[in-house]
Amino acid sequence: MIKNILIVLLCFLTLPSSAQSGEAITLEQVQQWAAAHFPLLKQKALARQASLASNSITGNNYLPQLSLNAQATWQSAVTEVPVRIPGLAFDPLAKDQYRAVLDLNQLVYDGGLTRQQKIMNELQALLKEEEVNVALHQLREKINGLYLNVLLLDAQRQQNALVMADLDAGLRKVEAQVQQGTAYRSNLALLKSEWLKARQRDIELAADREGLLQVMSEFTGQSLPATARLITPAPPALPMMTDITRPELQYYQLRDSLARQQGMMVDGRLRPRVSLFANGGYGRPGLDMLKNEFAPFVTTGVRFQWALNNFYNSRREHELSEITRRDVQAQQENFLMNTRAQLKQQASRISQLQQLLATDQEIIPLKTQVKEAAAVQLEHGVITASDYLREVHAEDQARQAQILHQLQWLQAMLNYTTTAGK
Repeated sequence: MIKNILIVLLCFLTLPSSAQSGEAITLEQVQQWAAAHFPLLKQKALARQASLASNSITGNNYLPQLSLNAQATWQSAVTEVPVRIPGLAFDPLAKDQYRAVLDLNQLVYDGGLTRQQKIMNELQALLKEEEVNVALHQLREKINGLYLNVLLLDAQRQQNALVMADLDAGLRKVEAQVQQGTAYRSNLALLKSEWLKARQRDIELAADREGLLQVMSEFTGQSLPATARLITPAPPALPMMTDITRPELQYYQLRDSLARQQGMMVDGRLRPRVSLFANGGYGRPGLDMLKNEFAPFVTTGVRFQWALNNFYNSRREHELSEITRRDVQAQQENFLMNTRAQLKQQASRISQLQQLLATDQEIIPLKTQVKEAAAVQLEHGVITASDYLREVHAEDQARQAQILHQLQWLQAMLNYTTTAGK
């Protein structure tokens, strides 16, 4: 029965307001506009570009590394041949020596460090993108609040229009009675003043609505005029309390992967490096130290390097990586605990509002009967305008409470699904 009542109430909310006209806008459209206009969205593309650039730089480790070195030296002593052999003469080396060398180094194996660094770059880009997704989720919550506040003002204006109609009907009846001499003009003045107050309330509600639309325009980048008509969204299906798909969870998983990857890079630095090298140059002396003359030279070979000092801190670095992972896991568990607590609180709120709406559905017909009876009594001069106003305001308060409960229920439903990450 409660479900049927809620459907009837929702249909009432979706009726277009007579005070407004213009383009119909849905919550989904506003969310899409806000997401497309979100300034931080640019960070996704920038993070991807930065990752590609970093991987390109890292990949250059396997390109041939060239370096050009030149030097000129003077030394106080040179190598000499102390043996004198008849018939052979060795020119002493010059104390000023010159050398220009082009070195080429080609990395063959670096223990997988380059590959691990590329994975690290990719994870950092994904982490940045997920930070933007978390911010987008927070933006959706803000847009939901603004949108539903506009709907609340629309519903309040509808109800206020009904009050003005009741007051206007009462005015016509009392005015006829004043002309017939069966009612005091003070009754007519009282009804007119209350009608003007209702008109003032309509002006206030319209101004508040326009202000909220301007705020939404700022978030969406779209011009939302005062004539824009917002469509009440259908109540979403509530997901299971355990079905949480918030972007924060992916963010924590990426942080865990990043910490684990840092540990793998520690292992990569513990492995040796193998490279090919070649160098060619021109200088005095050349490779033949016995010839004191300028000559070209070339050397080539294989180089094996193993930085054993990396073992000094490897265990501590692994411990730090594991501590980081445990810290991330604790943050994720805390987030899930808080989220589940929020979902339970919101589920309780939804149940409460459903019961209140069911009660509203019983109260309003009773208040309407009393008001209609008062209208008849006013027409026959049985009660005063003050008595009639009291019943009009009593019905208005009951309908205002229903309107508030309707929007609160819908907002609670949207909050629940948003909290769950849907």
